[in-house]
Amino acid sequence: MLRIQSVAIQCCVAVGRLAETIARRDAGLADQMRRAMASVVLNIAEGYGSQGKLRNARYYNAIGSAHEVTAALQVAHAFGYVGVLDGVLLDALDHVRATLFRIVRG
Repeated sequence: MLRIQSVAIQCCVAVGRLAETIARRDAGLADQMRRAMASVVLNIAEGYGSQGKLRNARYYNAIGSAHEVTAALQVAHAFGYVGVLDGVLLDALDHVRATLFRIVRG
């Protein structure tokens, strides 16, 4: 397992908590955010077990899903579903993206 996967799992905990709050006002957005966060972790795991272009494709999918989670959080904030966004969570998602990008760029 890549060490960055544990960071992504920690993000799942925070996103799950926020999704509970968001779901009270917008179940669809909360579900999409949860699925995107799960996709980050699952694509990291799948990429770790792959090689070559397939490995990179999975890591790029994880990067895209991490962007989607960040965007969902921004939308939830813009709609007033949540207050100030958690800077630690946003930094962790950025760290996941940056680490995966470095891996695929080798």
